[in-house]
Amino acid sequence: MIVTLTGTVSEHLSGMVVLDVRGIGYGLQVTNEDAGRLPGGTSTKLYVYEHIREQAYDLYGFVSLDTKQLFMQLLEVNGVGPKMALNVLSIGSGSEVRTAIAGGDVKFIQQAQGVGKRVAERIVVELKDKVGLEGVDLSTTGLLQGEGMILKDEAAEALVSLGFSPQDAAQALKDIDPSLPTEERVKLALRG
Repeated sequence: MIVTLTGTVSEHLSGMVVLDVRGIGYGLQVTNEDAGRLPGGTSTKLYVYEHIREQAYDLYGFVSLDTKQLFMQLLEVNGVGPKMALNVLSIGSGSEVRTAIAGGDVKFIQQAQGVGKRVAERIVVELKDKVGLEGVDLSTTGLLQGEGMILKDEAAEALVSLGFSPQDAAQALKDIDPSLPTEERVKLALRG
């Protein structure tokens, strides 16, 4: 199994990056965002997903492990294959896609090539609670601290571990003073 490849980007071919690893050129399908990050001649490490079928052996490469993990989550959705998952990841950055899924933005997901309304809805329904707190725009919940820096909120994480969705956890903590101890904030959120 190929997990990572480290080499030099030798060329770009329609949606594919050729990574030269000691004289062997591996063709990897990449997202639009990653393709832009990988100019020719640069040395890079890519996280790899192998898709082996009877008639093909495809490699998908990701600059970030986080993006690869989101890709793997998309593959768990019924009706979503590797090409469709890559198309979904190509409509924005990984965090934008996570935010859209966590926020239930079906129209944003539908922008991906080959993704209809039903598949977009299925992606949102099946992954909404799995994409993690980083998929929630905490600025709308009052949990934003500093300019553009999202607070890693232990109380929100505790609520998620108790079965709350990330959105519900953020909503439950919305009106609770963030300066209180974590335990107290969780207790107040559970009472609310």
